[in-house]
Amino acid sequence: MTTLKNLKGTAIQFLDADPVQYVGTWASGGDLNTGRLGPAGFGSTASTAYAAGGETTAKVAVVESYNGTSWTEVNDLNTARMYMTAKDGASTAALVAGGEIESGGAIVANNELWNGSSFSEGTDINTARRNGASSTSGTQTAVLGFAGTASPGNTGATEYWNGSSWTEKGDLNTARYGLAGAGTYTSAIGYGGYTTTNVANAETFDGTSWTETSDLNTARRGLGGGGIQTAALAFGGDSGSATAATEEWNGTSWTEVNDLGSAQRFGGYNSSTSNTENLIFGGQGPVATTQEWSFPAITATILNEGDMWFNSTSSTLKGYGTAAGIPSTTWASGTNLPIALYENAGAGASNTAAMNFGGQGNPPTPAHPHTADTQIYDGTNWTEVNNLNNSRRFLMGAGTTTSALAFGGYTTPPQANGTQVVTETWDGTNWTEVSDLNTKRADNQGIGISDSNALCAAGHEGTAVSSSVENWNGSSWTEVAEKNSIRYRTAATGSNTAGIISGGEVPSTAASALTESWNGSSWTEVADLNTARQSAVGGGTSTQFIVVGGYSPPGVKANTEVYNGTSWTEINDLSTARYINYGASGDTGSSMVVFGGADPSRTAATEEFTATAAVSTVTTS
Repeated sequence: MTTLKNLKGTAIQFLDADPVQYVGTWASGGDLNTGRLGPAGFGSTASTAYAAGGETTAKVAVVESYNGTSWTEVNDLNTARMYMTAKDGASTAALVAGGEIESGGAIVANNELWNGSSFSEGTDINTARRNGASSTSGTQTAVLGFAGTASPGNTGATEYWNGSSWTEKGDLNTARYGLAGAGTYTSAIGYGGYTTTNVANAETFDGTSWTETSDLNTARRGLGGGGIQTAALAFGGDSGSATAATEEWNGTSWTEVNDLGSAQRFGGYNSSTSNTENLIFGGQGPVATTQEWSFPAITATILNEGDMWFNSTSSTLKGYGTAAGIPSTTWASGTNLPIALYENAGAGASNTAAMNFGGQGNPPTPAHPHTADTQIYDGTNWTEVNNLNNSRRFLMGAGTTTSALAFGGYTTPPQANGTQVVTETWDGTNWTEVSDLNTKRADNQGIGISDSNALCAAGHEGTAVSSSVENWNGSSWTEVAEKNSIRYRTAATGSNTAGIISGGEVPSTAASALTESWNGSSWTEVADLNTARQSAVGGGTSTQFIVVGGYSPPGVKANTEVYNGTSWTEINDLSTARYINYGASGDTGSSMVVFGGADPSRTAATEEFTATAAVSTVTTS
């Protein structure tokens, strides 16, 4: 028998299976008969798709059709080639244009029309090109082809096919190749690609001209796409190496969603007009792999934020909410700090309310190796606000953007002579000096949720590592119980009654994995980090603690781990590995931003995440 406890006023569903999230997922499909790089794809659905051409050890003319389960060879192209463009969404009336042929790798303007059973030659595209993109909807009489590699370089040329001829339209703002496209010939979007480097640029087309819009989160080339101008999908590609990253576009911004089952680049994709159904096949290798993107059936029981249910099959009570269990998250690029710096401090509650102060700029000057600069981040921009009264580096920070605390740090070298006890509070407008720390210290991360609630745990003065811990009550610092282990350069988060500290550098030894929790009166050792490191940062709470980056031999880390009060779990890495007391903000475990640091040179990079909702077991007995 199962007894449900403490559930008064809570609505419980009794289900024999867990509900599912209404989000897209990738699943394996049937392999191509001929694995190949750079095929063209057309067909409006994942069960009426075609793969045309590509390269095995040489360019091929092979065409295969997909029925949702397996591929079947049909009549070939007239000209063997790869990297074609301008494919449209019909399985019985499509076209492929341009591409690269075997003879010297020449780029061609050939245009072939598909009638459902065979290809015939049509009027050539005006600009010969390969690796271009096209609209995904329309008919064989209304297709848009744009960008690619021409001769002698990349092109932004855009052309409209009316069923008999091609007409030039306004060029893309950024000439490139290897991009993806979606939409119609009067309402399209192109995104990603390569100029002299991978780009994240996205542009929309109104039938006449292109306009820059919000960038992809992951710059890449050789990606796939589908959908319409206001609801598109970007998946796979080459971001420096093959990537599985998938992003959805809602007409305003790109959001990371579930990755491909395996990274795939320079594959073909069908011309789906929906961002809830798509297909990628073939790619660099060459490979024969096919992956299918789909959403749950509309008859499925769908998870909603705040849902609670009893699974009668497993006899467990479960809930669904943001940051429940292990957050499923990816890091996205934010706006860079005004200057590259490290040894800075941070405060704030989320990735839309963060604060940076102090640190060492790039390059520092011998007379001024530290800064008093303070900036506020709103999720889009960093804004300069009033400076600290005391410029310093390796300082500690706590609190929010309207109620913060800065304490300790270094001023003039040598460090032993410049270590500080100075404490300042921030009221949302100004910094004010208040009571000093009892012990000089620097080079650690502060703990606290406001300018009246903080904990300073260890740190060091020169080569002398401090074991003392001090509690701030809003007016003064008081010595409290010491940690069990002496170390500095730790990651930390929480409050002065429920804090946690992890990693760090133990004198004369390597980086540490030790983790200790604070209950307001004493420290208790809990589970170790999976990756020992020092100079990482932390965010969240004592039971939803996220540790990011750091250093341990042989180098700088991008690792991100989350602690759920019992154990550590690896989640997605930072894009930019970094260390040395960089700033971090986030006090809930569901929203975090990191900024500055060294990678190993000073960086201005800002990265942020918002944890997606997750399922967790609540309580049963």
